[in-house]
Parts: sequence; structure tokens; C-alpha cells
Amino acid sequence: MSDATTTDLYEVTMAMSYLKEGLTGPVTFSLFVRAMPPDRGFLVAAGLESSLDFLSGYRITPEDVDTFASALHRPPRDLEPLLGMEFTGQVRAVPEGRIVLAGEPLLEVTAPLPQAQLVETYVLNQVSHQTTIASKAARCVLAAAGHPVVDFSLRRTHGPQAGFQAARLSGMVGFAGTSNVAAATAEGLPAIGTMAHSYIEAFGSEEEAFRAFARSHPGPLTLLVDTYDTEEGVRVAARVLRDLDHAARGPGSAVRLDSGDLGALAVRARAILDSAGLPDVRIVASGGLDEYSVDELVRSGVPIDVYAVGTRVGVSADAPFLDSAYKLVEYDGRPVMKLSSAKVTAPGQKQVFRCPGYGDVIGLRDEQPPGQGVPLLVTVMERGRRTVERPTLGERGERFAADLAGLPPAARRIRAPVAPRAVTSGRLTSLTEQVRRRIEDEVLASAADLRSRERSASGSQRSVPG
Repeated sequence: MSDATTTDLYEVTMAMSYLKEGLTGPVTFSLFVRAMPPDRGFLVAAGLESSLDFLSGYRITPEDVDTFASALHRPPRDLEPLLGMEFTGQVRAVPEGRIVLAGEPLLEVTAPLPQAQLVETYVLNQVSHQTTIASKAARCVLAAAGHPVVDFSLRRTHGPQAGFQAARLSGMVGFAGTSNVAAATAEGLPAIGTMAHSYIEAFGSEEEAFRAFARSHPGPLTLLVDTYDTEEGVRVAARVLRDLDHAARGPGSAVRLDSGDLGALAVRARAILDSAGLPDVRIVASGGLDEYSVDELVRSGVPIDVYAVGTRVGVSADAPFLDSAYKLVEYDGRPVMKLSSAKVTAPGQKQVFRCPGYGDVIGLRDEQPPGQGVPLLVTVMERGRRTVERPTLGERGERFAADLAGLPPAARRIRAPVAPRAVTSGRLTSLTEQVRRRIEDEVLASAADLRSRERSASGSQRSVPG
């Protein structure tokens, strides 16, 4: 069984119907976010790379057919039209790390209708989840105002894969490292770790635990000081660290505060360390932190050197999902759109132009850039195969840093940010109105006429004498 079965059942039932009815022409689906989550001034595009991995390896196997048949309670022979299907389409997308806004397509898939439909669930899942996490992590970097931020989220993310992505994405937007060994190794990130309270409790005293740790690890050392009494823990840590020469404890040794009033404790810890002649020993803070608490601590000027964020960031606790959609915008060269209340879509293949000085413009794919506008969507896959090299972490980070620098200050605020709004080009606006009128004239008018004839026929039947 392959990843092809990681899909919603209705994708399979629709694809089967398309094949039976001969609806296999080329279509374009557009993936976008309808509206910004609360307290977000921007989003960071992510999830493209894992989507491309999925699409390039997409193939429906005999085992997949059996799985679909079992789910539908039908004999496998009924599902055989799907056997061997691969993704042969084109993908145009915003590269990972770029900043995007509501309404802008992050990705457009052009492929035969059954293929484009079947891959919806997986692609929408990857882009939605990873964009959510990358955007949350980016706000932590902003809040830290130059202080290093590290990822401690793995133990509480929604599964190991989500934890891996949290580490990867936080590295993309500027985190200094992660506790996740697998992600650190795969992505070339610094692996960062300290110790748990259980380690301290396993020894007879904090001092015994700290000295044992120092014997096992040449440094730098980070000693967890809040298992019992935090201030006393700092004093014990200072004594142990002072007994080691600078080379033995290594540059960057630290004490870690994990609970309580972190600001007040950091002030006391700094005073104790300085009095012990350890001004080079840093203070690491952790324990339920996110961009809001980090922003508050940084603004208060407390002497915290490194912020370790975990649960709230790894699951984007305050905004854990995106109102994202994957909608059909063109069938066999014919622009289409949805008109239902609050979920209207714009027709046609699109492009987003980033225009210095006046923001983003959503236009049609074949439009020329307005002014000095730069197109955001690039072709990343043709005929089911990648057309660009996988970007490095550094390249993704450079994109993010450049786009972040161009955001207005109000969008970068941690509290009550104001997100820029993309505008629609004149050509896209005109096409939208044309398609709307066509639907109203052809589809809705036809439906209204049918209802009128049905009412007339029903009335005639009631008037016939018995």
C-alpha cells in the first residue's frame, strides 16, 4: 500500500466517476488560504517540497486498488480503472520560505482531472499544516528580536512527522537549532539538548547530578536549575561551573529556567552568576513559551539569552489550522468558479506579482507584471517530474529574510498585526465577472427554468378531475 491511499474517500469516488464518464481533460486546481488566522500579519509558504516528493512518486498499485475496494465494499475489479495511474501533471508554486497573503494561490496543479482530484487531500494537508507551523515559528523569531530561539517541540507535536516538520520549518525561518536529532541530522541543523528533571531526581542532590553530567559531557554544559529551589539551583550550578576551567566547561555553557516567573528568576540568576565570576554563562528560558511570552520578556529587558519554544509553537496553539482550499479554476481551457455564499472563488490560472511600493497583485497567469512586479509562482514540476533542484535550508531562509524585510511594520507586529491585502488585477476582475454572468445565464437560469416547468406540471396534474 502506497501514499496514494492517504486520501479522502470522496476523491476516489469522484475519480472513478470521471473515468467512467470520460472526463479526463486537463484541469487546474488552485490552492489558497481564504482568510488570515487571528493575529497573523503574514504567512510563510511551506509544504511544497514534501508535496513534490509525493507527486513525483505517485502511482496506484494493486494493493492500493484492493484498499480502495475494501473501503467502498466493492470487488477489486470495479476499481481496476485506477490501477497504474501516475501523476503526469504540472505544478506551479510559491517556493518555500516566501511570505504570502490571504487569497493568493500558493500552488496550482494542472493535470488530467482524475489525477488532479486524487492528489488533493495529501497536497492540501502538507501545505496547510506546514504553512501554519512556519508562520508561527517566524513570529517567534520576530519576537526574540535577535536572541537565539531553539525548537523543543517534538515530544508534543501531533506525531513524529509533524515534529520533524516543525524542526525543519523553524530552521528555515531562523531558529538556532532543535532538540530533534533526526531533523537536525537530515537538515543540517545544530542539535541542542540539556537534561530533564528526572536526571536531577535520579541523584542524591543537584550538585551530584551536575558534577556527574560534567564528567560525561565535556561541554558546553546547560544545567537545569529549577527542579527544587531555583535560586539555590543556580548557586549550585555556579559552584560546579566555576570549579571547571573555561576550556572544560566550553564556551556557551548555560543554566536553564523552565518554570515560574521567568523574568524575575532570570534577573536573580544573572546576579548570582555574575557574582560567581561567570558573566559568560548564559541563561536559557523554556516552559510554555511562544511569541507572545517571548515578546513580553524581551520588551521587559530581562537577561535571558536563549529562548526554547515547544508545545505552543509545534502545534501553533493559538491558530492551529488554516482556512485553506483546493478549488477547480479551469476545465479543458474553460475558466470555472464557485459562487456559493462566503466561498466564492476566482476563475482561471493565476499569477501573483509582488510589486515594490504598493504590494501584491493577483492576476492571470499570462499577464505581464505590473510595473516592477516580480511573479511569485514558478514552475516546479512538468509531466510529473521536478524541474528545479531541491533548495537548501539556507536558500529557503534567504527568501524568508528578504520577504520579511519588505513587510510593513504593522504586519510584523506580534500583537494586533495588520495583514496587507492583495489586490486583483483588472483582467482577473473582468474574467471573474464574465464567468459569473455565464454561470448565472446558463446554469442558474436553466435550473430556474427547470423548476418552473416542474411547478407547472405539478399544478396541471392537481387540476385534472378525479
